[in-house]
Formats: sequence, structure tokens, C-alpha cells
Amino acid sequence: MKWTDILDIAIELSETHPDVDPTRVNFLDLHNWVIALPEFDDDHQRGGEKILEAIQQAWIDELE
Repeated sequence: MKWTDILDIAIELSETHPDVDPTRVNFLDLHNWVIALPEFDDDHQRGGEKILEAIQQAWIDELE
């Protein structure tokens, strides 16, 4: 899984952290949770603010 796999990451995060409200997650935690996903295999430094915003929004959308 790469940073560009936004929807896949959002689905994994919703399954890994079912009790978390994604609207309240800060980007540092979000970044750490993404790179901790077992299938994540990308450069950790590439996860900038725009990517994290997109992942957070996809996670919010996934729960709706």
C-alpha cells in the first residue's frame, strides 16, 4: 500500500481504529497510524499534509 492508495488506507484505518472519530485525529497520529499499517510500504517522508487531509476525509466519508 502506497500513500496514493487513499481509499484503501482509509478503510484499513477505520477497521484498525473502530472507536476513533477521524475528525478529531491530529496529523501526527494519522501519519504514525498509516505507516504502522501492516500492508503499508512507501517512503514515510512522502506523507505530507495534503495526503493526510485526503486520507482523513476518505476515512470520514467511509464512516458516513
